[in-house]
This record gives sequence, C-alpha cells and structure tokens, in this order.
Amino acid sequence: MAHERTVLSVEKLQTSFFTDEGEIPAVDGVDFHVNEGEILGIVGESGCGKSVTSLSIMGLVPKPPGKITGGKILFQNEDLTKASERRMRQIRGNDIAMIFQEPMTSLNPLFTIGNQLMEAIKIHNKWPKAKIKARAVEIMKMVGLPRAEELMEEYPHQLSGGMRQRVMIAMAMVCDPKLLIADEPTTALDVTIQAQILKLMKDLNTKLNTAIILITHDLGVVAEVCDRLVVMYSGKVVEEGDVKTIFTNPQHPYTKGLIQSVPDMRKKQQRLYSIPGNVPRPGSVKEGCRFAQRCEFAFDRCWKENPELYETDSNHQTRCFLHENKVGVTV
Repeated sequence: MAHERTVLSVEKLQTSFFTDEGEIPAVDGVDFHVNEGEILGIVGESGCGKSVTSLSIMGLVPKPPGKITGGKILFQNEDLTKASERRMRQIRGNDIAMIFQEPMTSLNPLFTIGNQLMEAIKIHNKWPKAKIKARAVEIMKMVGLPRAEELMEEYPHQLSGGMRQRVMIAMAMVCDPKLLIADEPTTALDVTIQAQILKLMKDLNTKLNTAIILITHDLGVVAEVCDRLVVMYSGKVVEEGDVKTIFTNPQHPYTKGLIQSVPDMRKKQQRLYSIPGNVPRPGSVKEGCRFAQRCEFAFDRCWKENPELYETDSNHQTRCFLHENKVGVTV
C-alpha cells in the first residue's frame, strides 16, 4: 500500500500502560502510513488510542507507567522505537513537530512569544541572532499573525486562543519539519477560528509539502482537510481508506455510526443519532471483536474471534467479518 514517498510508517505498534491491575494495552497492533505532502486523519472517540499513538511516534509516552512493547515506527526508514532519547530530541521539532490541543499548556507564560519562537529556532540552528529574529517574524507572518514584530514582545496571556494556536503552529513549522502531528488542534476554539486554523494547516501543507497527521474526534474537520482517513476503535484500526470513499461508502459498523451521528444541516432531525454504549476500557475485551457489544450486525463469531483487516478494494480496508465474504454494511 505504501509507496516510496512514505514519510512515516507505523507497523503493528503496541503501547501498554503497566498498572496495579496489570498490563493495559492502549494501542494494540496499529498499522498505518503517511506519505509526503499528504494529510492523514486519525479519528475515533476518546479512549480509542489516537493520542497515545501520536505520543508513541514522538517518543513522549510517560515512562513509567507507559511503554512501547512491540512493533515499529519507521520515519524515513529509521525505527524510532530503537532511537536513543538524544536522537529523539534531534528529530522532535526538527523533522517531526507536534501541536497539542491546548496552547496554554505548551507556551511558557513567563516568556514573550518572540523569545519562545527564537528559542525553538536556536535549538536546531547555529544562526546569528538577527537571522533567528528575522526567521521568527517571517514564520509568524506566514501563519497569518497580524503585526508580527509587535507580537514578538507580547506574552501568551495577551493573545486570543486562536492567535495562541497560530503561535503554536509557527513554533512547530519553524524548522520546516517533514511531518506535523496535530492532536485535536481546534477543539478549544470557536467554529470560525477553527475554520481559519484548518485552512492555515491546509495552506502550509500545500505550500511546504509537509505531511500532516490530524488527530480528531470531529468528522467535519476530517471532511474539510484530510486526504486519507484511519478510524480507530479501542486501540485498533477498524477502517482505513481515502476520505471520499469512506464518507460515501463506510464499510465498518463503527464508521457508519460515526458518520450517521454528524448532524445534517439540510434535514430537520428530531433527535441526533448516537452509537449506543461506550468505548470499552483498554484490555477489558479479552476475546472477540471489540465493537461487538455496540454493533447492530454482531453475530456468533464476533463474540469469539477478532477480525483481521479485510481489503474491500485496493485503497480501502476494514476490520469486520461481514467483509470476509464481501457482504458489506449497507448504509
């Protein structure tokens, strides 16, 4: 499936947390790849393992209690699961950058915006101060921040939420990374600002050919900007394919439920659809398909065995027994 321009390839990734109750697998055999210049969406409810996947890629899983227990994370053919902390520090920010959902937790309230941006550049470049400052101003303009020179002197609390998120994107893009991971980057923002931030990420992706992994629970966001989509449920990938195919023809009952629960502005609905039940606690489903207890199509086999990913066509896979004999899910 992946071709020669693959920037990142995650293969059979296992990340567990070791607690008093034993080993809890948060990410359980996840496979996906992202290509140069592509925006890949990873979608699923809270607790499905999307954020732990991104922290695993960045080498930021808190240890203890967390640990990558299996699989590979190949970034330009280098396995990051075997990289030293020193090597990961070189990669983080330089080659792979990450934006988190709450910019105030990532910005230091005691330093000016300019100071923090320049620091991010200085870590990776031995440039003279004037050049560093010029680059910081340039990148702030690039992410659409007004009066960039003045903002350099301001502190995080003086900026609105949307502006802070732009600063975070500027900090992430400052070293021209090959891959940007955005974990729920618009959750804390209102809808108009959200649209601007997504447009900005799409523009940067087009201009700089940066590969982006966009992690979200919001399918509207995915439809807006992503090329391909990975749907996660309970630590596993349950469907993968290009966005258009999945939206028009979802093959997994969970994906179908997610799409149905997006409100349709064109229809007057009395009640919004929601998938019954909740995501099971990691490690609590010992056998069978993890979605079986919430699935309207579940039959005997679903309670006993865990389905593989079946290819429904060349660019579309789904983890559901209904596809073993190509029965499919009709929407």
